[in-house]
Amino acid sequence: LTPFKTRLRACCQFSDESNELVRKSKMDIKEFEKAQKKLLEDPEIAQAWCEYQSQFSYVSAYFRRAEQYKNQISIVNGKKAGTDINLYKLFLEQCFNLLREGGRCGIILPTGIYTDLGAKQLREMLFMQCKLDNLFGISNERFIFEGVDHRFKFCLIDFEKGKSTESFHSAFRIDPREAVRPDELATFLHDQTQQLEIPVSLVRQLSPDSLSVMEFKQAIDITIAKKMLQFPLLGEKIEGKWNLKLTCEFHMTNDSYLFKTEPAPGRLPLYEGKMIHQFTHQFAEPRYWVDEQEGRKAVLGKNGVDQGQKLDYQGYRFTYRSVAASTNERTLISSIIPNNVFFGHSMNACVLNDGNNFLINNQEILFLTACLNSYVFDYALRQRVSQNLTMFYIYQLPVPRLQEGDQWFREIVERAAKLICTTPEFDDLAKEVGLGSHKNGVTNEIERGRLRAELDGIIAHLYGLTEAEFAHILSTFPLVPDATKQAALQAYRDVERGVIP
Repeated sequence: LTPFKTRLRACCQFSDESNELVRKSKMDIKEFEKAQKKLLEDPEIAQAWCEYQSQFSYVSAYFRRAEQYKNQISIVNGKKAGTDINLYKLFLEQCFNLLREGGRCGIILPTGIYTDLGAKQLREMLFMQCKLDNLFGISNERFIFEGVDHRFKFCLIDFEKGKSTESFHSAFRIDPREAVRPDELATFLHDQTQQLEIPVSLVRQLSPDSLSVMEFKQAIDITIAKKMLQFPLLGEKIEGKWNLKLTCEFHMTNDSYLFKTEPAPGRLPLYEGKMIHQFTHQFAEPRYWVDEQEGRKAVLGKNGVDQGQKLDYQGYRFTYRSVAASTNERTLISSIIPNNVFFGHSMNACVLNDGNNFLINNQEILFLTACLNSYVFDYALRQRVSQNLTMFYIYQLPVPRLQEGDQWFREIVERAAKLICTTPEFDDLAKEVGLGSHKNGVTNEIERGRLRAELDGIIAHLYGLTEAEFAHILSTFPLVPDATKQAALQAYRDVERGVIP
């Protein structure tokens, strides 16, 4: 409720000079803090500012508790999730409240209404208490709204109160490269050849916890999604199988007191998202180091007792960048980080030991990394996320829980190990999977490309995709070189012919 420019406008309401700063709209947080401090030297402004700020706790509490806004807080697995109060969510629920039975509403909202976890209860309201007719997602890249940032993505929905929804019509032009021009908008909204009918039952199957709507563009997208559903979602706990539990470690601001700018004895590197890329931990050099003893204490927390036990940072961990975009060359960037390193909040990593139970072993981590770096998985993710890859999005995707002895497991693990075990830090992992040492890892870029293509071909078969379906998936990556996509498609054919593995 208090975005930084709103705060600045309130603080500057008595000053023409300050209002000019606001109008420029180019001020970063440091400039804001500097201007705020100067303004608050005036007692009259300081008093007004305090009165202004004091309102927000009451306003927030009202919206969280008011009966007419009961769908603002999402409940997932019995717990509150996505608890931020947002004006677009309030407006939608109030529109619903104002409608009579049989009344209709059409409204323009951010795309978070059909993707974000915090809007889950509102989607439940639209599905169960309304007849949702249409949902259209559009990018503002061509400035349909002139005064709105070109990167903003919005949707148009219309619904009737008092019924329930079995299916709804949808169309998505979210990718900036496919953005609708203002003069094309009417045609886009009325052209039924560009629309798909999405059953709510499919939404519940694909996103049982969040009810997020995937951005399907063609009928083949729905067919592929249904095929992928043969496997459990990553967030589902399965007895007798490996399970994925993700965590963050250090916050780059709140825990900055731990970070040293130079290496020294007893200090371990701090990994950040920009330091990894797919199948590599060497994409950039570390900026910070953490004293191991201080890091252990912080990881264990206030109530933890350090008895010299092995902690997760001492093992190999699957990790991925938590910030990405569906319009990048690749959306999910994941790899394995060496043992004896810490990481910051621009990454998330797997938990190895949950109490007394080991959740996932090193070979299974290699398998998981290969799957999540595949085009098939990336394609599924791109239909759900625009920028921030929270743990929630990863948990909502179906991945086979293959283990030692299952078909394709060994072939996938061996190739992933050759791609990842290329430095001495991975000698123990290389030895465990039969690679010997990092010297048997693959560093030649042509050979690495071949291994990655083979992994993509194998994983496409693992999901039971036809060649046409896999070709369609590859076509949704416009920034990937054609030669790379053709290599993956050829590998798919080689697997089908028995040439691979």
